[in-house]
This record gives sequence, structure tokens and C-alpha cells, in this order.
Amino acid sequence: MKLRLSALPGLYGVFRLQADSQLPDWFTFSGELTAVCRTAEELSLLTLEETVPDEVVGERGLRAFKVAGPLDFSETGILAAIAGPLAEAKIPIFALSTFETDYVLLPSERFHAARQILALRLDLMD
Repeated sequence: MKLRLSALPGLYGVFRLQADSQLPDWFTFSGELTAVCRTAEELSLLTLEETVPDEVVGERGLRAFKVAGPLDFSETGILAAIAGPLAEAKIPIFALSTFETDYVLLPSERFHAARQILALRLDLMD
């Protein structure tokens, strides 16, 4: 099976808050991808960057690819098929999985290069 990817619209960011923080007022579940992850060390928020105040610590300017799903938990090599070629091209990624699928975010200035690389191996949907 050939993996199918689609690009999500908008610029995303991954932001770090203190582990004991509550969800801030500026955080909304908008856009096609939003995520909250709390560990003992931090609270990480993934959201459209336009909603986040400038003073919030994070990595901004990310574009996202979505793997067409749903994916079965027994499938292997999905992220490797995406991450491998991008790593060879020195394109950093931030990967995120949900129950049904995977997402890969990367710096917006590398988006077109990543798209060309992935189009050689995967099915890119517009």
C-alpha cells in the first residue's frame, strides 16, 4: 500500500508551558490539527500559530502533512517512510500520532523541498 499524504492549510506552532499550567485563554481547538500533551516536565500545545501571543515560548512557522487514515495499529514503517527521506535531505520533523493517523510537521521554509522529496515515494493529495 502506498501512503497518501495531504498538506494542511495554515502555519502551526508547538509551544511549551510549565507542567502545572492550565490551558491558556488564547488556546483554542481551531484549525485541522490541535494537540495537548502534558508530562511531568512540561505542557506542550500544538495549534495554529496565529492564535498564540508572541511572548509564548515555542517553535513557530511549521507546515503539516497528514497521512490518510484510518491506519491500523499493526501497520509498521509509516513514519519511517516519511522521516527517512526527509532526514537524508536534512529536513527536521516533528511527528505526532492520533488514534487513527499520523501527522508530520516541518519548517515552512523547507515545505516545498519536502513536498518534492515525498512526491517521489508517496502519493501526495492536493
